[in-house]
Amino acid sequence: MIGRLRGEVVYRQPPHLMLEVNGVGYELEAPMSTFYDLPTQGGEVVLYTHLAIRDDAHVLYGFNSDAERGLFRSLLKVSGVGAKMALAILSGMSAGEFARCVQARDSAALVRLPGIGKKTAERLIVEMGDRLERLQLPVGGAAPASHAGAGPAHDPVSDAIGALEALGYKPAEALRMVKAVEVEGRGSEELIRAALQAAPPQRS
Repeated sequence: MIGRLRGEVVYRQPPHLMLEVNGVGYELEAPMSTFYDLPTQGGEVVLYTHLAIRDDAHVLYGFNSDAERGLFRSLLKVSGVGAKMALAILSGMSAGEFARCVQARDSAALVRLPGIGKKTAERLIVEMGDRLERLQLPVGGAAPASHAGAGPAHDPVSDAIGALEALGYKPAEALRMVKAVEVEGRGSEELIRAALQAAPPQRS
């Protein structure tokens, strides 16, 4: 089991990144909460990892902290929540913000996340309530600001749209969300964060 990696950031294009560790490149998927704290290309970082083994692929997920990874693993145990939805939750709010939503039974905030309707939000509140105390997550807090110069040259708008689609939004919806917050000079991660913060509630 791969539990932690220390290496150099080769590339970062949410939700994907690659770390080079002793000459070996590890491809990972990570939530936006992790991307906001990543160094620029060539910088060194330590990530806690979770390896998911499926019939068609082995997928490695990376997280800034053991607590964030613990929340991801707990979310996977909730009925109807898979890795894609768990990443979307951690991308749309920090671990502390999620803990606050569950403790306050704030389903309205949860249904703003991709793929989460009212029933799923209520299930998250019920099933995660008892687990939060064991995870010892800080309650509240916001995602840190993104770093400038995040990697190789890409079109920030296209990258942001692609990342939102990977998190579960439909292409047309992702395009609309990014265009609504597009400002000259914003990087892809800033666009993603702004789009997620302004996301409308899910209908189902």
